[in-house]
Amino acid sequence: MRVCLICEGSYPYVSGGVSSWIQMLIENYSDIEFIIWSIATNKEEMSDYKYNLPSNVKKVKTFYISEHRIEGHYRKIKLDSNDKEVLRNLLIGDLNSIEWKECLCLMKKYQKKLVNILMSKDFFNISLELYRMGYSKTSFNEFLWSLRGMYFPFMKILSEDMIEADIYHAVSTGYAGMLGSIASNVKNKPLLLSEHGIYTREREEDIIRSNWLRGSFKELWINFFKKMSLITYNQANIVTTLFVVNKTLQIELGCPEEKILIIPNGVDINDFSDLNPRSEESKKYFNIGAILRIVPIKDVKTMLLAFANVKKLVPNAKLNILGNYDENPEYYNECVQLVNMLLIEDVVFYGQANIKEYLNEFDLLLLTSISEGQPLSVLEGMASGIPYICTNVGDCKSLLEGNCGDNLGLSGFIVPIMDTQALTKQIVYCAKNKEKISKMGMVGKARVSKYYKKSYFLEKFKEIYEELGESKAWQA
Repeated sequence: MRVCLICEGSYPYVSGGVSSWIQMLIENYSDIEFIIWSIATNKEEMSDYKYNLPSNVKKVKTFYISEHRIEGHYRKIKLDSNDKEVLRNLLIGDLNSIEWKECLCLMKKYQKKLVNILMSKDFFNISLELYRMGYSKTSFNEFLWSLRGMYFPFMKILSEDMIEADIYHAVSTGYAGMLGSIASNVKNKPLLLSEHGIYTREREEDIIRSNWLRGSFKELWINFFKKMSLITYNQANIVTTLFVVNKTLQIELGCPEEKILIIPNGVDINDFSDLNPRSEESKKYFNIGAILRIVPIKDVKTMLLAFANVKKLVPNAKLNILGNYDENPEYYNECVQLVNMLLIEDVVFYGQANIKEYLNEFDLLLLTSISEGQPLSVLEGMASGIPYICTNVGDCKSLLEGNCGDNLGLSGFIVPIMDTQALTKQIVYCAKNKEKISKMGMVGKARVSKYYKKSYFLEKFKEIYEELGESKAWQA
């Protein structure tokens, strides 16, 4: 069996929860051949693998979005009536009216010069039609160029040669989901979609916070990402998600409920049972750990501001931050500058590290993200018997407090996002109640052992692969 894993902004170029999940999947299915189709931002930042590829990864194909910009010379073209209808359906037609094979034929025809389509009179007229349907309070010229910039990488993806596989497995909606949907449709093979976070909501939050878009243009981009998600939900045979809240969001965004399966993340608790004894040096501190990428969405600055307050009340507190800081050097430098400006002592950035070598040293773990799914790092910390303080994002509340029917108790504390004072208060409480939080750590270990088993996660995905791989014909 050959599975094409399609991922955006993650494996194998970016370390993190989603990438670790993909690595775990590949390593444990040695009898399956995997092709990685990776969508990355640019070659400068995303060219080095962050993972050792298992031997059953037969190929990695990368599509760099930033390489595809509208530039250079173009010539005037006039599309024939069929091509014009294909383009119109793609831009403003009902999703059911899009004929992907015809779209691919159109993009292949102009593969070397897609800019000719974007600069054509036909694209202009279709854009004007869309403009009059709900965006006429904005500048048409800005609207037109926004639409061109939006659809150019989209069209480049459509012009790609489709990889042959028995199953296409997209690890998000967005560009990855689109690529999987098109390949599935054209090759008449099944599509599996696995969402960790809800891509559309994440992009919507990014767009709303952005300064480079305003008013109706934000709405235009939000609708574009919603359209891509709907296409993927409609094309997918099976959609997996990590927890109930995400399932509800998927249904709200148009995913048929009958397609959705909830398969939580899982870890092997035995992997965290043989940690080294705690060093005498670390026993001098109330040792706090944070396992995360140093990027804005993890909100490391709130963590640092809270720790500055904690140091005044708990002088022996130490903050150990483990995680890649190469992904966003500018943000990492801002964090270092904040530490220096506030004169915060006992903050250490370790960079990418083997967390098993450090977990035994920690009294407490922190996660201050403003967006998450069901973080593997939290499950790994819980499996090690360490209490957590997390922001109220994704499934963190259920991980620390339990779901319905889970009466194990608390394995940590939940605080609001970007709330320095609440975070400070809980860290100080933990520092002054080490015996209580030690018991919380044991609750976390029990919860992982009972509800978040790696074996269950692997068993369910193997069943899905076998079911889809054995299907004689794909059915929408």
